[in-house]
Amino acid sequence: MNNITMKLNADDLILSALKEDITSEDITTNSVMPHYQLGEVELLAKQDGVLAGLEVFKRVFQLLDEKTEVTFGFKDGDTVKKGDRVGLVRGDIRVLLSGERTALNYLQRMSGIATYTRSIVELLKGSKTKLLDTRKTTPNMRVFEKYAVKAGGGCNHRYNLSDGILLKDNHIGAAGGVKEAIRMAKEYAPFVRKIEVEVENLDMLKEALEAGADIIMLDNMSVEDMKEAVRLTAGRAETECSGNVTKENIARLVDIGVDYISSGALTHSAPILDLSLKNLHAV
Repeated sequence: MNNITMKLNADDLILSALKEDITSEDITTNSVMPHYQLGEVELLAKQDGVLAGLEVFKRVFQLLDEKTEVTFGFKDGDTVKKGDRVGLVRGDIRVLLSGERTALNYLQRMSGIATYTRSIVELLKGSKTKLLDTRKTTPNMRVFEKYAVKAGGGCNHRYNLSDGILLKDNHIGAAGGVKEAIRMAKEYAPFVRKIEVEVENLDMLKEALEAGADIIMLDNMSVEDMKEAVRLTAGRAETECSGNVTKENIARLVDIGVDYISSGALTHSAPILDLSLKNLHAV
């Protein structure tokens, strides 16, 4: 994330997280460090993994005190090994102590997503299929979590409901059918918007193709039916496979030939990457 992106999309969220952790004061820090003292603390990796969110980590401390200096030996997307010194934070010890947990919460969460994403991207190597995230994100964390997916080598699906048309089962039910839903979407939406339709069987697929859908999401279909769906589609639309996709079961989908595989697990099930701030000392 560059500075403009950070200021436009992240600063308010980071400040909200800091206010959640510090409602009036950091009573513990103020009791043991009542006055300014310059200090340093090391950012260490306690697990192997992929980094994401270094600039967010840095921004936490700089929003508390713009004079805080944060330097890194790695960049987002880099792999770290257990024991690596990822960076160094230098500034008012009170700021280092008060910002520690919020900064690490962002970095650990984002790096965990990047690490999990990278592990699945590796399983798709050699295929034409791209890995997508979903909107199954933590409230008020979407901008960070989707960024982390990209840092891990994945791709972003639509950012939010204003970003693209995806006609799912309940939209189709509300419209009265696949063809009707697509017709209404084409009438309402700007012509520059692609229309994606979720289908659960081959009959729905055929309807979606006849109605001119741009992207077909094959939702929770069998491997055999998805292969047949790709054959029937024959390049007339892009194809996406979806439905409880995880690192443990994605291997069965690699040879289907879909353009995309989407996985909510990237953001809702990735464990954190363990990082810590250690060896705080005055300088």
